[in-house]
Amino acid sequence: MVQRAGGSTRGIMAASVNLERSYMELIGAERETSRRNFRDLSLRPDVSLVIGGPKYSDCAGGYCYNESGSLLSATRNRFIHWTSYADTLELVELSLDINLLNNAVRLKILNCSILPGGVHICETQNNIIVLILTNQTVHRLILPHPSRMYRSEIISDSHIQSIFTDIGKTNFHDPNNTYVIPAIPGRAPNSTASTAWLSSDGEALFALPSVSGGILVIKMPPRDMEGLVTIAELKQSSVMQRLLTGWMPSSIRGDPGPAHLPVSLAVHTLDHDSYLFALCQDHKLRMWSYKDQMCLMVADMLEYVPVSKDIRQTAGTGHKLRLAYSDTLEILYLGVYLHTPRQGQFCVFQLVCTESNRYSLEHTSSIFTNQETLIDFTFTLSSMNIWALWLDDDNQTVMKHINFERNQAGHWNPVFVNPLPDDDLAIGDEQEPQEAYLECLFAPGRFTIAALQKAIQILRKGSGRVLDLSWEELKKEVTLTVEKEIQNAVVDYDVSQEEFRQINIENWCKFYTCCLQYQETLSRPLALVVHPNTNMVCLLRKGFLSFLAPCSSVEHLYLVPGEHLLTVDESVICDDVDGASDIVSLIQCLHMIADYITEDMAYQMESACCHPQSPERVAEQILEDLIANDIDNIMENIQNKLQDIRNPIQAISFLLQNMDYETNMDMEQSQHNVRLNLSTLYGSVTASSVVCQAIYKISATRFLICRDLLILQHLLLRLGDMALVGAGQLLHSQQELIPRAAQLLLSYYMIRWGSQCLACAVPVDLLESNLQHLSVLELSDSQVEKRRYTSGIQTIVELFFEDVGRKHFPQVFAHLFIQSGSSQVHRSLNWADLIHRITSYLLQLLWPSNPNFQFAECLMRNCQYTQLQEYVRLLLPWCQVNVGSCHFMLAQCYLVAGEGHKALDCFSQAASEVEREDFLEKLIRVEEGESVSPRLQYYNRVLRLLEDVGLPELVIQLATIAISEASDDWRSQAALRTRIFKHHLDMGHNSQAYDALTQIPDTSRQLDCLRQLVVVLCERSQLQDLVEFPYVNLHNEVVGIIESRARAVDLMTHNYYELLYAFHIYRHNYRKAGTVMFEYGMRLGREVRTLRGLQKQVNSYLACLNCLRLIRPEYAWIVQPVSGAVYERPGASPKRNYDGESSAVPSSSQIEILELRDLEKEYVLAQTRLTLAKHNPSTAAIAGSSAAEEMVALLVQAGLFDTAISLCQTFKLGLTSIFEGLACKCIRLQQGGEAAQAEAWEWLAANQLATVITTKESSATDEAWRLMISYLDKYESKNTLYHHCIINKLLSHGVPLPNWLINRYKAMDAAELLRLYLKYDLLEEAAELVLEYVDALLGKGHQYFGIQAPLSATSQLVWFPYSAIDHLRLALGENENNQHNQAILGKLQRKMDEYFQKLKKATDDYKKIVQKPVN
Repeated sequence: MVQRAGGSTRGIMAASVNLERSYMELIGAERETSRRNFRDLSLRPDVSLVIGGPKYSDCAGGYCYNESGSLLSATRNRFIHWTSYADTLELVELSLDINLLNNAVRLKILNCSILPGGVHICETQNNIIVLILTNQTVHRLILPHPSRMYRSEIISDSHIQSIFTDIGKTNFHDPNNTYVIPAIPGRAPNSTASTAWLSSDGEALFALPSVSGGILVIKMPPRDMEGLVTIAELKQSSVMQRLLTGWMPSSIRGDPGPAHLPVSLAVHTLDHDSYLFALCQDHKLRMWSYKDQMCLMVADMLEYVPVSKDIRQTAGTGHKLRLAYSDTLEILYLGVYLHTPRQGQFCVFQLVCTESNRYSLEHTSSIFTNQETLIDFTFTLSSMNIWALWLDDDNQTVMKHINFERNQAGHWNPVFVNPLPDDDLAIGDEQEPQEAYLECLFAPGRFTIAALQKAIQILRKGSGRVLDLSWEELKKEVTLTVEKEIQNAVVDYDVSQEEFRQINIENWCKFYTCCLQYQETLSRPLALVVHPNTNMVCLLRKGFLSFLAPCSSVEHLYLVPGEHLLTVDESVICDDVDGASDIVSLIQCLHMIADYITEDMAYQMESACCHPQSPERVAEQILEDLIANDIDNIMENIQNKLQDIRNPIQAISFLLQNMDYETNMDMEQSQHNVRLNLSTLYGSVTASSVVCQAIYKISATRFLICRDLLILQHLLLRLGDMALVGAGQLLHSQQELIPRAAQLLLSYYMIRWGSQCLACAVPVDLLESNLQHLSVLELSDSQVEKRRYTSGIQTIVELFFEDVGRKHFPQVFAHLFIQSGSSQVHRSLNWADLIHRITSYLLQLLWPSNPNFQFAECLMRNCQYTQLQEYVRLLLPWCQVNVGSCHFMLAQCYLVAGEGHKALDCFSQAASEVEREDFLEKLIRVEEGESVSPRLQYYNRVLRLLEDVGLPELVIQLATIAISEASDDWRSQAALRTRIFKHHLDMGHNSQAYDALTQIPDTSRQLDCLRQLVVVLCERSQLQDLVEFPYVNLHNEVVGIIESRARAVDLMTHNYYELLYAFHIYRHNYRKAGTVMFEYGMRLGREVRTLRGLQKQVNSYLACLNCLRLIRPEYAWIVQPVSGAVYERPGASPKRNYDGESSAVPSSSQIEILELRDLEKEYVLAQTRLTLAKHNPSTAAIAGSSAAEEMVALLVQAGLFDTAISLCQTFKLGLTSIFEGLACKCIRLQQGGEAAQAEAWEWLAANQLATVITTKESSATDEAWRLMISYLDKYESKNTLYHHCIINKLLSHGVPLPNWLINRYKAMDAAELLRLYLKYDLLEEAAELVLEYVDALLGKGHQYFGIQAPLSATSQLVWFPYSAIDHLRLALGENENNQHNQAILGKLQRKMDEYFQKLKKATDDYKKIVQKPVN
């Protein structure tokens, strides 16, 4: 713990000397409201509120984990900070590597006030212990250690739980962890000093001043052990009392006066003892041993104060004490701040122990300061720095640091804290007040969320709380709040535009002022924390946390006040002392120029960088203005200072070189475990914000340096040889240094712009759509996780850092940890070194003139096209690197904006740089074996992009341009012309598509396109264009394509046959047209057996007939297509049998020629099918493929007898089936009821009758018989076949023959009628017919039987059916018991006898006549 007397640490201190630099403040305020929502918890101890007690000031502090500086630790870059006010304690856990969830807790200890500095955090192997001291109680919170919360020490997730996640489950009222400070001996109310710690046994100890002026120590038992809370009081009298008696009752002890009251307490534990250090009001430092309860040392601090006489009479209430322990040297250092009315003094002591265990202080250093109100201070042994925080007379934050070992002159290095926003916001006449104020309020790092929310609540007069709002939602709330105030202010509807604008400005100014007040309150500094493991310095303000980052040497020299330059150690600037002196003098000149530049001059340079103007000319103009307005002889002073510079060109070159990041970056490889741990390095939102704020401040400062340096160089040119030493330096400055300075100026302007330019929140669906488009270019990484867009503001540089910059950390920084072997992996991380390397690396990535183009690519990948367009606009006028890539990015922006033609021009301009730029080379990925030029490959990628976006016109134009690049590559030409054809066709440019098709040099591609042309135009029904194209040298191919399509697709969906028919008709090839339509009709009958299909079949056969009638008769024939033939289609897979072998296509052994008459028959048959289908649609499926004979039966069944007769006549078929069918219908009508009668009228109407009688006297049966009679009259053959079939059908159904039919048939063939009667056993009717027939022969009614004259010797011979009559007589005589038959038989016998008598007589007369001689 201490150094033995006589030892020294000077050499060790000297070895730890670091280059002193100024620091800049980087705000680490959370931008995501959801992640900083405090969970409110409360604790109500058994105490009452102290009325009239002292009010304690707000306080803050921080704790860094023991392993936070270890690369392989789960607590790397992780720490806790807190803020206390009144009865509330806010605890926040942060990590620079990982976003912690549930990391903020607000604990209220009711009826108590938390002491300033009354929060202490201790760390064990398994737990984090939070010790809290209030004015009445002490508390212990036990939380899990981060290393015990995760399965692995290596953390790779971007979000993990904080140690505060389960704090709500804690029992705050556990008596082992909560204790009320007893009234006796009681806490001294007029001192806020306190400390707390854990003993080596795990006991929690709390120390605070007692009422008696001693130190009250409260001890809680270890967390896992039962026990009682004990109290001990360390008093000044205990030392003397032990020397005399060893121990004395407290009742007779002497009480020390208030001078012994501790004002600052600190503790150091060693082995099993705790050493308490108390800095008291009497300016003395006392050291206590808690174990022995003894005062081991008393040191008077006034001995180290130069003038202490007056100070001794006043109480030292402003003194502060800090401890620092060196583990390697085992030495304890004490830092003491002594507050005096005139000045403050920092003293650093080393605790020394003699051989007799007597302790003393060895004075190491004293540093004096004129600042009065010290807020906090600390000191570190690693850098030997004292860090101090003050508030000046204007209530502004002042923070400085100094090396207490080397800097005995007392020159403090400043910390450039962030100033508050301007009190007044200037609004130009051309600016909209709302837009200007919103831009200022929501600018990055300007106002915190808490300040904006509080201002909203004030304007709303406390109605409603504004919580859990995203940054965009908060902006809407601000707008609505101010607009409501404006509406309330406008009482008169008749307000002029100027008056309304003024009201706008007043209300926005009111809100802005309110925000400014709360921002000032939240910015009040409370404490500073230096992390001993990483040397990270943090400034704790009331509303947020800030990080301090070291400035580079250039920024340090430019930013520090001029008096600091007089004492700067020039040896640390560069090795050349003279050169270092020149640099300091040069910086002094820049200081004078910066002080003399007005706001208007600064705006001129800003405007020159924002618009395409030359910074050199603007710098020259500013110089002219400076010279013209030089009242205080500033320019003369600058010229005099220039005379002190020995080599101004070398000094300028040194500055420019130190600010130039133009380089080629090589990524180094690293070990796997190191890479894994570096993958999350600085991966949190806080780290991203801090790093990018550093980028902004660096770029903003260096922009000013370059501006002033550019003006100074023009002054050097004006002075000429008076200032420039050496020949040629004037020309060198003019041709190289000035352009280089101007380029650096513009580069830093762009980086500064990107650091302030806000990124747009992009919906996930839009982001996915964008990535899909970029995948065409193969620029998007499929392995990359979807980015999480924060609810807070985010600049595009932050977006780039999170999306790209951090991914290369394993390669960039791995060499820092493995350069000296694996042991380096376990060394502590150094904040200053890492932040410097990270910002330098990020600046290299962002540097506009570097070959990598990852920043613009990141903006494109994340849909930040508005920002990308502005970036390219700023970059193109001056940067000669990545010109083609800029045009490509600009084209992408135009595509998104819908300005396709501008995009096409930019794509074309980028093509010339394809082989020269890294980004464009990513687009060139030629497959192995291909010999495609890089530029042509670029065109192909862009064409794919335009196709994916859906801009066919641009595809055609760009493909036309690309064809000129492929003059010697016919394959590429074919692909490009195919693209042109495709998109012309898609847009309906049929003629242009055909023209492109004819120019395709690849036959296979041409046929594919031709096939596509045919199909697409058919689907669009643009058949006229398809038919009228000339198809030079492509006629047979077109016919083949249409035929194959016609035979391969559905007949009712596509009309390829009709297209082919029109194609041939247009070219007057009628026979081929007829062949096509006949094949069409055949397939319709076979495949489409519907009414519509039959109609198309009829039309196709009719078209076929018309075609053949247009040509000469000898050529009016076609070859009949083979029914069921398998048509070979191009591209179709071969058919195989069960053995897997290709089966042969069946071929016809005979060709059938169809002439015109054959086609006419087919047409009639088709027409008949259609007629039947129209009459009865259900028969369409059957009739579709029926032959003529089958169709006759179907027609007869349907009652279409006229149609059936016509079909029979065409095909020369008999009409027997027709008459039989009609007879059957007549039979059914006679036997049917009214339903059959009503149904009959339908088919009767379908047949043509001479007259149709529809009166009540005429029934359907009568009409059917009339139809029968008409058919018999019209179509009866000579052999009475149809009468015979009708009678036979009627008799077979047992239907009596109608009289008209009997009479008709008697006259035609009475003998056949008799045989029919006998056939169906109609004996009575047969006998009656024989009797009538005999009477007719005998002269009675002979005309009814077709007999010309009755029986006589001179009449013609008449055939008499003897056989039939014999059969009748035999049948009648078979049953002798049948009296009726016997009577008929008798009657018949008598008639026959009569007939035979007359026949004998006539025969005899005939003989006589014959035998009579002729005279």
